[in-house]
Amino acid sequence: MMRTKNISTFISSLAISLLLFTQAAHAQSARKVIAELQRDTIPFFRGFAVSADLIGPLEYALSDYGQFEASLRINLKDKYFPTIEVGLGKADRSDDITLMEYKTSAPFGRIGCDFNIMKDKHDIYRILVGARYAFTSFKYDLYHPDITDPVWGGESPYQAEGVKCSYHWLELAAGVDVKIWGPLHLGWSLRYKRRIAHNEGPLGNAWYVPGYGKSSGSRISGLFNITFEI
Repeated sequence: MMRTKNISTFISSLAISLLLFTQAAHAQSARKVIAELQRDTIPFFRGFAVSADLIGPLEYALSDYGQFEASLRINLKDKYFPTIEVGLGKADRSDDITLMEYKTSAPFGRIGCDFNIMKDKHDIYRILVGARYAFTSFKYDLYHPDITDPVWGGESPYQAEGVKCSYHWLELAAGVDVKIWGPLHLGWSLRYKRRIAHNEGPLGNAWYVPGYGKSSGSRISGLFNITFEI
């Protein structure tokens, strides 16, 4: 009789434990569902931001080429950031060895999207990865002192003005965006550029391409943005 009572007590305890475990599991599942519903209540459109790059103007001030650019970025659920970037690239170079002068000034544009890969999408820190399609159509001028004919003598001019060119390229982007105060954000971005189509005109090898940089330079560049997010 005592043994039967012990078995009944054990079965009752086991049943109660299973019931409590099931209730706890259901409660945890319910909390997850509520958390998901709360995240889903975040508006799809979270605002927009305007940015300006600081590296390009500094580069132009310290060297013979650079660019001025700004961007418009749309915030969708703090996760997706469609972006349009526009700018003006300039170069005015004189080579002391070849005595060649190269000048250009033209607009460029990029369009693409970044993705916030932070686990907490609503944090003040964002880690962004994305891609861009970029394009520019520009003209450049090339000057050189008159060349003296070593055989017949006399001098011949050597220059070209308004040489038409165009560039299409892709950029892979990775960077960080941090909220500093109120609407003010700061961030940096590294870019890897890959040319996909180009027309460098009859002379070929344009020294500088607006938005792309030196045609013979590194495919990696960087931006440092000051951003106002609304």
